[in-house]
Amino acid sequence: MYSLIDLVTHIKLTDILDIFIVSYVTFKIYELIKETRAQQLVKGIIIILLSLKLSEFFHLYTVNWILRNTMTVGLIAIIVVFQPELRRVLEYLGTTKLILKSDKNGLGKIQDTIEETVSACLSLSRQKIGALIVFERDIGLNEIAQTGTFLNADISRGLLINIFIPNTPLHDGAVLIRHNKIIAAACFLPLTENKSLSKELGTRHRAALGITEHSDCVSLVVSEETGAISIGIRGRLYRDLSEDRLRTLMQQNLIDYANLKSEEKAVDKDYVGLEDIEVSKDDVNKSEVKSNE
Repeated sequence: MYSLIDLVTHIKLTDILDIFIVSYVTFKIYELIKETRAQQLVKGIIIILLSLKLSEFFHLYTVNWILRNTMTVGLIAIIVVFQPELRRVLEYLGTTKLILKSDKNGLGKIQDTIEETVSACLSLSRQKIGALIVFERDIGLNEIAQTGTFLNADISRGLLINIFIPNTPLHDGAVLIRHNKIIAAACFLPLTENKSLSKELGTRHRAALGITEHSDCVSLVVSEETGAISIGIRGRLYRDLSEDRLRTLMQQNLIDYANLKSEEKAVDKDYVGLEDIEVSKDDVNKSEVKSNE
């Protein structure tokens, strides 16, 4: 008891600051890697470290030697295999502004963008015309824009529909939206590496999911087979959305997200709907596809 009291009385302000910084960094790292492939990686590293300490304690020299060499080679393998996740972390750390800032574009402008997009998606859905739309947020997608055709056009229902009409020059690929403008069309997106996805999901859905695994963007996809509308957010794909649910999710992930960021109250939270909207179990089972189960 005496040693504990003595320890408390000798705590300095710098010690408290040190603990706070480590705790904060650990929490932010957890927020970034949760529900991604990196989460499983961290679990594996923890198991190896525990095994390493146990092998030292029980004098298992051969096992200890193997584990130490595994860690050395594993660091290089981690950089190669998990390059997308590491890049995402670095991009997040380098982010200093929000693409859809309410003070720059106005919440009304974002709402107009949502309404035009929802209307276009509903029309494309009725005609069973495939579509893929990406909304850039904090993390820039210039590399994606460079793979397509530069437009820098105002968003309108008619333009979005015309872009995705079959056999037109820009229909095959994704539309990229930034600052409430269509920056580029016919863009190529990275496909998800999730092996557990349903076989019924085609290239568009896999691309819509893949781009959200590499950045904090929001993606919309319309199935040309069924006309179903889906939204991708941070490695999750919510499928078969109604008009009201689609509009609500877009408002939460664009307007509410921008609002919180502009007020500097956001804590790296994505409004994916499951936490903020009351959803039935059947709806969750039907609509949600996670990138990592």
